[in-house]
Amino acid sequence: MSDEVSKAKAAAGTQQQEETIFSKIVDRKIPADIIYEDDTSLAFRDVTPQAPIHFLVIPKKPLARLSLAEDVDTPLLGHLMSVARKVAKQEKLDNGFRIVINDGPDGAQSVYHLHIHVMGGRQMGWPPG
Repeated sequence: MSDEVSKAKAAAGTQQQEETIFSKIVDRKIPADIIYEDDTSLAFRDVTPQAPIHFLVIPKKPLARLSLAEDVDTPLLGHLMSVARKVAKQEKLDNGFRIVINDGPDGAQSVYHLHIHVMGGRQMGWPPG
């Protein structure tokens, strides 16, 4: 079992936690290498990158899982994808990039605050899982 799967299984019981590492980054309680910010979202470099360029895009609003989003969240979800696109361009990922959203225990989600992984700077393999 991979380290990320182990982390996801351990985190599965904390899906409704009030404060996550990402909410602490939003609140500036812990530092992060922030590369983009606006009123509703934040992008920062992943501390354990899986590609030469690997950053996360998160909503400032606490939303535990993509599968728990509601129709009212549709504009926010679209905005997060747009931010991923903008920051990928800023990071010069002109040859392409991969976007990954882990959802729930089987999706290997280890932090229950919605986050989009954006990875690039090398050829990605397929299948990803």
